[in-house]
Amino acid sequence: MKKIAVCLSGCGFLDGAEIHESVLTLLAIDQAGAKAVCCAPDVAQAGVVNHATQKPESTQRNVLVESARIARGEIKNLKDIRASEVDALVFPGGFGAAKNLCTFASEGANCSVNSEVERLAGEMLAAKKPIGAICIAPAMLARIVGRKDLHPKMTIGTDRATAAAMNQMGAMHCDCAVTEMVVDEQHKIVTTPAYMTGKGPAEVFEGIRKLVAEVIRLA
Repeated sequence: MKKIAVCLSGCGFLDGAEIHESVLTLLAIDQAGAKAVCCAPDVAQAGVVNHATQKPESTQRNVLVESARIARGEIKNLKDIRASEVDALVFPGGFGAAKNLCTFASEGANCSVNSEVERLAGEMLAAKKPIGAICIAPAMLARIVGRKDLHPKMTIGTDRATAAAMNQMGAMHCDCAVTEMVVDEQHKIVTTPAYMTGKGPAEVFEGIRKLVAEVIRLA
């Protein structure tokens, strides 16, 4: 049975992992007969947003603790995951991917990436094991692959500003519909827009389902 690491970034689309995208990723992995290994960095969230009012709050939350809500408690600290232990790695989206896993939300193409995220992604690339990135997460991945001078094909949908930032960091952005995905066979990177362009869970799931299927095929 293939083991797919799913790196979460909190709980809630405005300050953590997008819950629909995360759950649909776990569903697609389970339906494909693979095993999801949920993980997250043990760090403070960059900020907390009240999802009822969509306004910032002054409280503090931990990314690993919040991610455990989605994983139903079955989660590992990202620092304890090694590429040798899993067959593939997937990053669901949500602003947490751009705020907690990296600083793309505030710094754009000049962003930095959490050291453990960069380590594991780097290990996967070096081992030629597939990586999937959903929604805004490809922007974070673009920073990592750009430093390695890989220039893979990737997508976040059709947003011009984000696509330009990704190209600046070293990716080659391709426009993509929500129900489709972009596969870079050479570097084993699969990306899909999800809620960057999607209107609801049905069409978002179609893209995520295809991404998971490709990631498992490449593994």
